[in-house]
Amino acid sequence: MLCTNAQQRGKASYYSKRATGARTSSGTRLHHDSLVCAHRTYPFGTKLLVKNLTNNKQVIVTVVDRGPHRKGRIIDLTYAAAEQIGMITKGVVAVEVSVYHPDMGVPYALEPESLPEIDLEEQVGEVDDDYNAVWKRQPTDTKPNENNNIENNKTKTQTKKNTKTKAKKKTPPKTKKKRK
Repeated sequence: MLCTNAQQRGKASYYSKRATGARTSSGTRLHHDSLVCAHRTYPFGTKLLVKNLTNNKQVIVTVVDRGPHRKGRIIDLTYAAAEQIGMITKGVVAVEVSVYHPDMGVPYALEPESLPEIDLEEQVGEVDDDYNAVWKRQPTDTKPNENNNIENNKTKTQTKKNTKTKAKKKTPPKTKKKRK
């Protein structure tokens, strides 16, 4: 039985990038850029908050594998998760693991008031001085002239025919008649 409010303290290690593509205990494939982990007892799909005790950085990971199978270690992280809490150079660090609840809030999310407002409306104009292209609206009622398309297709096929070279016919070599 696991208590959902329990916190574990211990050592954490991380998967090598070479483990990418390996099957986990849950049946999914491991990728070094995903934020997943291996834990011995938590059910698959459980979100865990892992906090590095040396620098207080934290990351939220999902349990997809069983392990670690080394004495003294409580969790194995992927390379991306280890990078976020700053343990790549150390290899093994002291961490605190607790169950993440969605009502706790995301530790790195910005407040909605501080987010900039973005206008996604289509703008009409030219390319500005900083080489930032601005979209132009295309008129929808104009149709291309069909006669021009037919003429263009004819000239294309004619030029293809003209560019082909004719192969020379091979004639059998002449043989000399024998004198009698």
